[in-house]
Amino acid sequence: MTNLRLIVLGVVVIIGGIVAFSSLYTVHQTQQALILEFGQPRHEEPRPGLHAKLPWRTATYYDKRILSLDPPAQEIILADQKRINVDAFVRYRIVSPLRFKLRADTEINFIDIFGRILNSAVRAEVGRVLLADMLSSKRDNVMSRITTELKRQAKDFGIVVVDVRIGRTDLPPTTSESVYNRMRSQRVAQAAKLRAEGAEIKARIQAEAERERTVILAEAQRKAQILRGEGEGQQTVILNSAFGQDPEFFAFYRSMEAYGAALTDGTTMVLSPDSEFFRFFNDLPGDSSRAKSSIDK
Repeated sequence: MTNLRLIVLGVVVIIGGIVAFSSLYTVHQTQQALILEFGQPRHEEPRPGLHAKLPWRTATYYDKRILSLDPPAQEIILADQKRINVDAFVRYRIVSPLRFKLRADTEINFIDIFGRILNSAVRAEVGRVLLADMLSSKRDNVMSRITTELKRQAKDFGIVVVDVRIGRTDLPPTTSESVYNRMRSQRVAQAAKLRAEGAEIKARIQAEAERERTVILAEAQRKAQILRGEGEGQQTVILNSAFGQDPEFFAFYRSMEAYGAALTDGTTMVLSPDSEFFRFFNDLPGDSSRAKSSIDK
């Protein structure tokens, strides 16, 4: 009889332990719990620590920290008909496990559903702008509108959207090649324009310099002719004055000029030694009477 009581007591203790163990659950400080009864949500437990529940109920845990949703990149057609590959992601935090359970049921379903919502919002907003806008300050306005739309729909899922970003914006290979060719053509055209403008400026400068050179040379030649004429006039005056003072010396000087002009390299002359032309060679001092008669002639 005593053994039977011990057996019954042991069974009761074991059953009580099992019931007690099934009625207690622990929530970590980084988690929050949702209590389910036969798969149906009953209440939330956001507080960390040890908590009690009915034995037939179960606890499902959700992370309280910031989580990331990064769906696959998608190709979007912009307002200027350019195609780009956009890779967007969202940072969120679960604030209501009950709403999360009712709307998405599981985390896998949430990633699929909210990922499509994210891509749809990105496609709608990015498709309204030009390619240049995605590379300028207008990109912030696009991200602001996408964030506003996601925050509006996030309430139904029991989450809070912390941040939305476009990680990468890449051009497809065909679009990249088209953009590169267009940019290259623009740069080539700009370079040709600059070269043409440079050639025009060069030609204008050269023409101006040539004109100034012509004017300077003409002016120099005019002054040279004036000075040459003045010099020749002064030469004539000086020679006439010298002739009047010493006719014999003037005859000698004119003969020396005649010798210099006639007796050049390669000159051959056939004259009589006693010719009047060589009178100063025959008589170095010269014959004044002959010189005078030569001058008179």
